[in-house]
Amino acid sequence: MIGKKTWLIADGFMSDTKIDKYVSHEAVCVLNVSEAEAEINITVYFEDREPMKGFSAKCSPERTNHIRLDRIKNINGESIPKEVPYALLIESSTPIVCQHSRMDVSSSDMTLMTTIAY
Repeated sequence: MIGKKTWLIADGFMSDTKIDKYVSHEAVCVLNVSEAEAEINITVYFEDREPMKGFSAKCSPERTNHIRLDRIKNINGESIPKEVPYALLIESSTPIVCQHSRMDVSSSDMTLMTTIAY
């Protein structure tokens, strides 16, 4: 079996910066090598407030899904706040592999950071 059903990302932070057509953002990159669709639930944790729940996504069998965290909304229509540190709990109905990516355009040199989730 490849992957696991629970993943953690401890370092989340989306800048509110835009330069021309470029927007700072983060993504949870999911790989599903199984033959079953992955139903994914995301909980967002903060330093100074209650967690945000109700974010969901899917990943088709033997496919990838790059879940843009600046675009996803929970069941209440809420977005993950920008300029606020956060962490993520990703739970899947089938084993998946998760990677976290951050595109920071707050300087003209633009930075891409990526790491495998735990």
